[in-house]
Amino acid sequence: MGQRLQSKLIITALVYGSLVATPAAQAPRAPSVSPQELARIWDAEHVSPALPPLMDHAEVVRRINAVVSTSPGLFTAEEIGESVEGRSIHHVQVGTGRFHVLLWSQMHGDESTATAALFDLFEYIRLHRNDSVVRGILGALTLHFVPMLNPDGAERFERRNAQSIDVNRDALRLQTPEGRVLKALRDRLQPKVGFNLHNQNWRTSVGDPPEPASISLLAVAYDEKRTVNAGRRLTKKLCAIIREALEPFAAGKIGRYYDAFEVRAFGDNLTLWGTPVVLIESGAWRSETPDPPLVRLNFVALVTALDALATRRVDRADPRRYDSLPVNESRLLYVAIRNATLINGSGIPPYIADIGIVANRRVRTADGRRELVVTTVVDDVGDLRKSGALRDIDASGLTAVPDAGYQEGAVVDLPDWRSKLETRIAIGQPARIALVRPAEGGKYRVELVLR
Repeated sequence: MGQRLQSKLIITALVYGSLVATPAAQAPRAPSVSPQELARIWDAEHVSPALPPLMDHAEVVRRINAVVSTSPGLFTAEEIGESVEGRSIHHVQVGTGRFHVLLWSQMHGDESTATAALFDLFEYIRLHRNDSVVRGILGALTLHFVPMLNPDGAERFERRNAQSIDVNRDALRLQTPEGRVLKALRDRLQPKVGFNLHNQNWRTSVGDPPEPASISLLAVAYDEKRTVNAGRRLTKKLCAIIREALEPFAAGKIGRYYDAFEVRAFGDNLTLWGTPVVLIESGAWRSETPDPPLVRLNFVALVTALDALATRRVDRADPRRYDSLPVNESRLLYVAIRNATLINGSGIPPYIADIGIVANRRVRTADGRRELVVTTVVDDVGDLRKSGALRDIDASGLTAVPDAGYQEGAVVDLPDWRSKLETRIAIGQPARIALVRPAEGGKYRVELVLR
């Protein structure tokens, strides 16, 4: 009886353990490198551009070729398909371990942060290939990367592909060549875990009062019940590992992505097909140059997670550290003007209100060069005390008026509120706002102009 029971246990392990068996044979041990050391390495050695949205397909191909040519015998790359418009999609491979990991980025063309971080990861592996950390990762794991799965969308800096289809909602119909490429690669490799790398809207917040959800994590569900099997337990532990690594740099800015099962999505279906998936979403960051800090967070997260897999440290992680993350909300503004006396330009009497402004980034080509443009729009007016903002402006004692080409510091007349102005402060309108303060002689001094 005992022998039969033992045989059943062995069979069960063979059937189910292949999904989650961590690669190293030795007992779990401490992290091979601290998040702080990884951040220091990134600061000194990163090769990612300051503005990842400006990376196009041609640059990604050049970078992949350079990775392979400067690391003979380490990295390999292959073209695994083409986009709708004929742009090549590439698979980069490194490592010799039996535990296969698949990481893909930019399946939404306007979500470029992780693509930049992957090239920093490649550089880290190249420069530190003889260090114990990298040797441990490459000996235990084989890593597979697809940078820029949706190159047509990236060329336009748009979410969808050239068919206007969201590739991440095409896992079942497989009408997009990009989706078919990802499905075929997964089926060929049968990876034990996947990392689906995205950006999320700058409106996404976490906590109360709302903070930017700079990084959101998800151990992807594979059914409506959100069942936690061995695969999801592994991805929850990986998310817990990532949380611990990133909290020194982004405390209070890490959220849990809503985990409802999406029957059409790739992450959900890959998890169902046997490759449990961790979703990493990069959000907003309070900085005039938000991209580099977010790339840095992605780099630290990925190296830490891969090291945890290679060393089996992930076995000891507490999934409750993932479950206890606050769930994402949409309560973040780009700019919040608080407590202003508002003359909105529509001919109605002034009133006290907050003004909420949101922003979108666009890439345009001018004189043959790509450039990044931020457009701002008034999104809400009223009592916005429940909303957070990347930039808060206390306008108590100030009057907000439509911008009429004002210069900061100028002394001007206040617009007659009865007049209907060509520029208005209204929902859906471009954010062209001046804040003015009473000055001598019934005049007003322009304190701040937002355009």
